[in-house]
Amino acid sequence: MNKAVNDGVWSGSWVAERLGVRLEGDDELTGMLGLALRRNPKRAHLLVSNVLGKHVPQSPSVVYGAGFALGRRVRELLGAQEAARAVVLGYAETATGLGHSVADGVGLAPYLHSTRRPVAGVARAGGFEESHSHATSHLLLPEDPALLVGDGPLVLVDDEFSTGNTVLNTVRDLHERYPRRRYVVVALVDMRSAADAGRLAEFAGEIGARVDLVAAATGTVRLPEGVLEKGQELVARYEAESAGAGGLSSAAPSGPIAQFPAPPSSGAAAEANRDGNPRSSGPAAEADREGNPRSSGGAAEADREGNPRSSGGAAEVGREGNPRSSGGAAEVGREGSNPLGARGTARQAPTGPHPEDARTHPHVTRIDLHWPLGLPDGGRHGFTPAHRSHLEDALPAMTARLAEALPADARSVLVLGFEELMYAPLRLARELEQVAEGVEVRYSTTTRSPVLAVDDPGYAIRTRLVFPAHDTPADGPGERYAYNVAGAGFDAVIAVVDSVADTPELHAPDGLLARLSAHAPQVLLAVVPSYVPGPLALPERHPMLPEPLRGPAFSSYAPEEVGWLLQDLSDVTLEAPTEEREEAIQSGGAHYAESLPVEYQPSEQYQELFQAALAESATRLAQAAGAVTEIVLAERSPRPVLVSLARAGTPVGVLMRRWAQFRHGLELPHYAVSIVRGRGIDANALRWLAAHHDPRDVVFVDGWTGKGAITRELTAAIREFEASDGVTGFDPEIAVLADPGSCVRTYGTREDYLIPSACLNSTVSGLISRTVLRADLVGPNDYHGAKFYRELAGADVSVAFLDAVSARFAEVVDAVDATAKELLSGDREPTWEGWAAVERISEEYGIHDVNLVKPGVGETTRVLLRRVPWKILARAGAGADLDHVRLLAEQRGVPVEEVAELPYTCVGLIHPKYTRGATGADGRAVNL
Repeated sequence: MNKAVNDGVWSGSWVAERLGVRLEGDDELTGMLGLALRRNPKRAHLLVSNVLGKHVPQSPSVVYGAGFALGRRVRELLGAQEAARAVVLGYAETATGLGHSVADGVGLAPYLHSTRRPVAGVARAGGFEESHSHATSHLLLPEDPALLVGDGPLVLVDDEFSTGNTVLNTVRDLHERYPRRRYVVVALVDMRSAADAGRLAEFAGEIGARVDLVAAATGTVRLPEGVLEKGQELVARYEAESAGAGGLSSAAPSGPIAQFPAPPSSGAAAEANRDGNPRSSGPAAEADREGNPRSSGGAAEADREGNPRSSGGAAEVGREGNPRSSGGAAEVGREGSNPLGARGTARQAPTGPHPEDARTHPHVTRIDLHWPLGLPDGGRHGFTPAHRSHLEDALPAMTARLAEALPADARSVLVLGFEELMYAPLRLARELEQVAEGVEVRYSTTTRSPVLAVDDPGYAIRTRLVFPAHDTPADGPGERYAYNVAGAGFDAVIAVVDSVADTPELHAPDGLLARLSAHAPQVLLAVVPSYVPGPLALPERHPMLPEPLRGPAFSSYAPEEVGWLLQDLSDVTLEAPTEEREEAIQSGGAHYAESLPVEYQPSEQYQELFQAALAESATRLAQAAGAVTEIVLAERSPRPVLVSLARAGTPVGVLMRRWAQFRHGLELPHYAVSIVRGRGIDANALRWLAAHHDPRDVVFVDGWTGKGAITRELTAAIREFEASDGVTGFDPEIAVLADPGSCVRTYGTREDYLIPSACLNSTVSGLISRTVLRADLVGPNDYHGAKFYRELAGADVSVAFLDAVSARFAEVVDAVDATAKELLSGDREPTWEGWAAVERISEEYGIHDVNLVKPGVGETTRVLLRRVPWKILARAGAGADLDHVRLLAEQRGVPVEEVAELPYTCVGLIHPKYTRGATGADGRAVNL
């Protein structure tokens, strides 16, 4: 059965029959669209989307999912590289939330939406006209004008394409100012005629740009001759009938909006027939949650104070005993009756700057969301991937505050956004839907758009609430509307507005809150601070840096697991035979970061050893990952930004992120950056991090310590970056899984045991190579590079490694708590005993170069995989942790020497075949 059909009736049939309007096209059209009549002299009909969340309350997951799916299609169309350079632009007011969701689906695209609200101090970067709209002027007010500069694709998002004129106006305006080579136009439905579609293609040819189109459904609206005049007559007649029936009245079905995307009346709720006469459907009496009888089908219903209420045409009595009528034009206006009494009690008393709310609306509760400081309320001035990450982090706590304030017996809740403020309420609603057990959550928003309401199942706008504008609009005072809310049976409505709209008009006796109070026992008010851009300080020396690369376009990790602040050099040949690299490195002819070793392909026997080692060590790895994460959360930041040192740190960073989510419900940002011994950390990556996060929240992550060379390198590099860029706050202290060298304070263990991710190269690190820094490939304003070995996907165990360790989290919770408590209370000051041991071994074996001594299981493994090994020192009695080392040594013909007094489980010695002075502190040796 088509879910857009209520009892076999399509919500566009009322208009179709009276005006002769027809929808032709995809089978999905009638499921996605209903029809209503505009109060608009330019167009008679209105296509009412069932998945947009504007006029029809809908599941927030459905609304968000529709936009996100379109964004994924855009990403597939553009390809990963072009998608990473895209900017998404949404149209006010209807598509602001849709555009946000599309940007999320694209992945890393910054987002901007047009606005009809001028903002003092923010320069206009463009604008355009919407020819058929009741309010035509669109402004573009980005905080950073550079958002619209560049030759990456511009993705334009609207809810529908009717003629394509709005798109043409937008592209024409922007292309003159900021020309691009490619545009992608996105909508839920494409309803253009063949002639309109041809005009867009012609226009693309005129400007010399490619224009693609992505839509969820396609069709055409067939309009008969004289439809505009006939529609205006119909609107006038129904509004006159409404006025003659007793003024602007409350007439609404009583049942909740429960079906996708059913109109407000469904099932047992009362409904009017197509001539406006009430008719009932379903059983007669129904008991409410307290066992009181209520009717569904025209009979009277008692509220909790014992006052009778009607559903479906009979009179309804409010708290003052005033009757309310239900007729053909279902509308609640400024002359509507007093609010009904509350059916539940909130757990939080009204607070905030409007204490009079409690007098005027005794069941309106103000909720403080604790909206993060500096986080934009939406895309009016631009919304970056960093903002998106910040919002994701804050959503659980904000939603918990909303859930706590809901009445205990609430089972049907509407989150109602406000005009252009669509995305923030949508994300709050979606989160609430996921966490509020037993509560049906719906989402819609108020609007400026005037539409006739007719209480008929074949009509898309069953009821409307009318109230004055409450955000001091630039075009002056006027009416605003909320559709399909009256009589929908919601136990609570959460009204989400921005602070500009938190005005006396909102709280007035005829304001939005009063209108909502008449139709919901409990109204909650959540105010999101209106973001006002501050003075823009653009760096003079560094251009805009690209967003991080993410899987599956770059790496085999899921996109949310890690963002790589690297440039993709996959198409460049960088590999060289191990012996040739070693000779070039040690002779001073090349830096180790200028080339890559040939990727080691493990034998079947070696793969079996890896799997055995993983099964053996997964539990202690889980414990170490949990312990180091708990220390970071306790000492470094409650909301850390994990920054792994690529690539050994990346699997550990992912495990730490997973632990934070598992144990604390935190979604921590995680990035991977390059650090090169002798060359420092990637300064451009630091610049990007500083621009998108508080440097004080950044925690650098690595797999393990050996002798502490990278710890020293990072400390020096941060000091140099502070001097060059004037950016402070980055803490060079590294968090590691294992610290056998006693070189850091933040670690999970100081035991030197096998971490299986050290056993392999790219196939356990997301198929990413070691990082590359070469002058002809990496410019002064580029990130360091790396390769994505897609061709090795068949041997990839990256995610399997993570999953094997994560699967042990639940069983090590107690052990992690005990370990973290012990470490936090103990002495963790570094002793640098690892460095001392390396110096001693270097002299004892006549190497005289600490850079050729690689201590620990992980570093020894890397010597065998990447370098020309000389010999392996193994602690006497070392067991299974060294099985893979012994196998590799045997395959390469390298002797393993057991040593009684060895501070590490093993040490790898690089062959001192070449000039020893060439591999010193200048970095001419491989470390990672």
